Amino acid sequence: MQAVILAAGMGKRLKDLTENNTKCMVRVDGVSLIERALRQLEKLQLSRIVIVVGYEGEKLMNYIGTLGIQTPVVYVNNTIYDRTNNIYSLAMAKEYLMEDDTLLLESDIIFEDAVLLGLVEDTRDTLALVDKYERWMDGTVVKLDEKDQITEFIPGRKFRFEEKESYYKTVNIYKFSKEFSRSRYVPFLEAYQKALGNNEYYEQVLSVISILDEPVIKAKRLQGELWYEIDDVQDLDIATSLFAEEDDTKAELMTGRYGGYWRYPKLLDFCYLVNPYFPPQKLLDELKANFEVLVTQYPSGMRVNSLLAAKNFGVKQEHIVVGNGAAELIKSVMAKLDGRIGFIRPTFEEYPNRYGDEAVTFFPENKDFRYTADELIGFFSKNRVKNLVLVNPDNPTGNYLDRAERKKLLDWTKQEQITLLWDESFADFAEEQENSLIQESFFAEYPNLIVVKSISKSYGIPGLRLGVLACGDTELIAWLKQDVAIWNINSLAEYYMQIEEKYRKDYAAGLKSFREERESFVAELAKLPGLRVLPTQANYVMVELTDGRTAAGVMKELLIQHQILVKDLTRKVANGRQYLRAAVRNHEDNDRLVRTLCEILG
Repeated sequence: MQAVILAAGMGKRLKDLTENNTKCMVRVDGVSLIERALRQLEKLQLSRIVIVVGYEGEKLMNYIGTLGIQTPVVYVNNTIYDRTNNIYSLAMAKEYLMEDDTLLLESDIIFEDAVLLGLVEDTRDTLALVDKYERWMDGTVVKLDEKDQITEFIPGRKFRFEEKESYYKTVNIYKFSKEFSRSRYVPFLEAYQKALGNNEYYEQVLSVISILDEPVIKAKRLQGELWYEIDDVQDLDIATSLFAEEDDTKAELMTGRYGGYWRYPKLLDFCYLVNPYFPPQKLLDELKANFEVLVTQYPSGMRVNSLLAAKNFGVKQEHIVVGNGAAELIKSVMAKLDGRIGFIRPTFEEYPNRYGDEAVTFFPENKDFRYTADELIGFFSKNRVKNLVLVNPDNPTGNYLDRAERKKLLDWTKQEQITLLWDESFADFAEEQENSLIQESFFAEYPNLIVVKSISKSYGIPGLRLGVLACGDTELIAWLKQDVAIWNINSLAEYYMQIEEKYRKDYAAGLKSFREERESFVAELAKLPGLRVLPTQANYVMVELTDGRTAAGVMKELLIQHQILVKDLTRKVANGRQYLRAAVRNHEDNDRLVRTLCEILG
């Protein structure tokens, strides 16, 4: 068996990375794509490796010559690479195809060893490697029958999103038997090329062959083996995190993305905090039904969006401002506050990070990081501040101050003329219901009160980036509206606020289901050895590792071995003990995390 690698393309979408290099010389985790592929192929003890070069071909050949590859390497030079597509490159290697069984692959793919091994060890002699279609994939897809027969080749231009569940993506790695190349592929390739020219793709030939009565070629479905196609810098960035050799590097690259994990379809994200029981499908369908007009038209300005938020939360328009997520409003309001600020730690670090001066910090001195209003009043009476920031329930501890505790703190801060910045982003998840401070009665009674709420977290729509800030200080609200951009949210987010009221019953039902699932999840976590669960009123659970394991080690094992992402809190808490935080997801996901932790913790 031999291999044929197509490496003539220019890789223009990688821009400056391929200005003087071929695409396959781009490095992932310090190793070029071509070196990685050649070393993987060398393990298979092939008769030869045929490489079709073109753009920067001499440089590529010289580079390969330095790698010490023992398998014989033969080069075919496509001198008109800039005017042809890969059908021409493969046609230049057709004589080789007919001489031996062949592994055919493109040079811009990165894959783990098991991908090639599975293809070689499969007893079927002619195969197209395919994978279940995922969001990140692009290009030709196929449909299969129950016998792995390819029933349809669908090029990218004919992709039908409504049928995506039935699609498999071609990985652009094939196994051709010598007989298949001689009797089917090469004759059809020559005819197709003669009829349609050199600016086509070799997969189009396979598409024609697949409609024959006996097309011969079958599909081999991947079963979770890792691969990625690199066309641009975003692909390169993701591949670098997926194929990092060192666990520490991989974990650092993955956790440092701060979201966007939909690009990793197999990853289960327990790190970022979202309501798993809202929005309902009907709400999503309503957004989809209006998608085209929402994408192609401008959103309203701040005045209209404040009106929508005021309607949803039952307050005056001049008392509320809408943000591109709560983070935008946190940045603005923290810049406006003057004087010393008090924080309770551990907490959501976005607030302290936005404060440049020395802060006054209260740190609960108990194993569960619980605190009461009286404890806060006692501490900040001795350590005076002009502003106090409090997240309730707190993040990451889940500590919750109930109605009576909130009243104590509100009364005291008003008496002491302390601005109380109250973040209730997770309050809807608490057992105590109707606990929001976004009410006109509170603004009238407590002019020192500022309330922040993340709609993204509570309502399960982080991709829309919505948050609100409300208070009775009309001058502050007016200033914030001037500080943020006039179009700071998009039309999808605006339309969500427009229709949200219709789904209040769904939201209440979702919160009820959530509270039941949280109780079950906490109970199952508490059964695990070496794990201590902190009480929580939020949509996340903080746990302490008590058996000597490190949080970083468990987090990395979950991520790299099981594709589950949790939050390592050890540096955040910084008390010498080991902590993790996991979001509460649906029952199936929570059960998977519990089972996986049980395996790890023994």
